[in-house]
Amino acid sequence: MSNKEEKPADQNQSTWKDFIFNPQSGEFMGRTASSWALILLFYLVFYGFLAGLFTLTMWVMLQTLDDNAPKYCDRVPSPGLVIRPKTLDIVYNRSDSSKYSHYVQHLESFLQKYNDVDQDKKQPCVSGTYSIQDNETLPKKSCPFKRSLLGQCSGLRDPNFGYSEGNPCILVKMNRIIGLKPLGDPFINCTIKKEGSDFNMVYFPATKNFDLMYFPYYGKKAHETYVQPLIAVKLMLEKKDYDNVITLECKIEGSSNLKNDDERDKFLGRVIFTVKITE
Repeated sequence: MSNKEEKPADQNQSTWKDFIFNPQSGEFMGRTASSWALILLFYLVFYGFLAGLFTLTMWVMLQTLDDNAPKYCDRVPSPGLVIRPKTLDIVYNRSDSSKYSHYVQHLESFLQKYNDVDQDKKQPCVSGTYSIQDNETLPKKSCPFKRSLLGQCSGLRDPNFGYSEGNPCILVKMNRIIGLKPLGDPFINCTIKKEGSDFNMVYFPATKNFDLMYFPYYGKKAHETYVQPLIAVKLMLEKKDYDNVITLECKIEGSSNLKNDDERDKFLGRVIFTVKITE
């Protein structure tokens, strides 16, 4: 027989009701109204202080930053290379326009900002000389790069960029790095990686170099109308090259401060892509 005295159910229910709200003492959940007010006031002041401290810290930190350029950019000392169309595997049937139309459309869309009409609005720059504008007001002056400089790969003479002929055009450009000043005369050199394959490649502009007048870059906000210089490579493939996967590598050369041989980053100063054409 149990020695514990069992409380009636109505007494237990009354105890819970008194805990939630006791009409005799005026307590709610075990505390009076003044006690709850003091607790709420404490947490309001406490969290208000934390929010103010966080806001002050962020404001102080933001005062040290530049809206136009990152404070530290030493982690990316040398630019990578990318190509357009935006793929590393170009595969299509030259006899079927639907198989290469997406490449053509991508190139046409990408080159819209390089239209001569828009680039003619910019002031000409001195070729072979850095465009230093450290002390000039915003926005910074941008040097023109006309689409027509790409010759047969401009899409102006051949709207299919050579894809219908089996001689596709590939556009090569460097990634933007704020403040970069390439030394020497940087240029693009593309080679065939597979032994036994051999065909000509035509570059536009013929100098295949990145003129120093397009450097340095001052950032997206400061250099609002800036466009990167491009090198177009037209692959003069023949029928014997069709149905084969051709691997090509394009590198930046001619500049001592632009790396292209870092095995840890295969896109630093170079890009490797494949081309396969059928008919």
